[in-house]
Amino acid sequence: PFGVDRQALAADLAFERVCPNSMDAVSDRDYVAETMFWATATMIHLSRWSEDLIIYSSGQFGMVKLSDAYSTGSSLMPQKKNPDALELLRGKSGRILGTLTGFLAVMKGTPTTYNKDFQEAWEGLFDTVDTMSDCLQIAAGCLATLSIDPEAMKRGLSADMLATDLAEYLVRRGVPFRETHHISGAAVKLAEDKKCALSDLTLEDLLPLCDKFEADVVDIWSYDKSAESRDTEGGSSRRSVLEQCAKLRRYLEETEGDVVPY
Repeated sequence: PFGVDRQALAADLAFERVCPNSMDAVSDRDYVAETMFWATATMIHLSRWSEDLIIYSSGQFGMVKLSDAYSTGSSLMPQKKNPDALELLRGKSGRILGTLTGFLAVMKGTPTTYNKDFQEAWEGLFDTVDTMSDCLQIAAGCLATLSIDPEAMKRGLSADMLATDLAEYLVRRGVPFRETHHISGAAVKLAEDKKCALSDLTLEDLLPLCDKFEADVVDIWSYDKSAESRDTEGGSSRRSVLEQCAKLRRYLEETEGDVVPY
């Protein structure tokens, strides 16, 4: 009724554009949900990453070791090192997920105008952003300071990991993969029955399973060759992995200016 020029007002307030529907302008909280969705998805990834490192740093694996800055000693067992920072990251993911769920539960029962229920959005939103910011810094610190034990990783290798390579060996000799899959499975079962490693099976052991096996089958029992044979984009070869790392670095460099520091 007062002849307000909404376009001019939006420009004065540095808004990107005018909201065409006034009810949507006052009732929309999608931007809150979207921020929480983003944070929740990110934290789920961080939680799974944390779980990986917790497992790999355990006594049973010992493949990685957290720095003292991000872990503590056990109050009971002197030899134990607790991955506190990673466990807290894993726990915080549940907190952020719970905040999102709580916000959506509040929103679902409100009519499509402004409601005082919306006040519940801000506490959860600000806590989510603060928690997310802290978690990202902690995750970066954990990753930058951990140490890796390549020898422990090598000790974790076992010949049964190359069962697929055994199947692929036969594929290269014209046997359909559906058949080679079963043949490889039979070889695994044979090794279990003989109580030996899959790689210890002799040509004489393998020939009854398929007459396509030859003396060069022993060449497949190489973890390095297996990894290097996956040389396509996204594969496990050294070239492919370095290419993936380079792409990620380029992406971070190109998008660095798009990130608004909090």
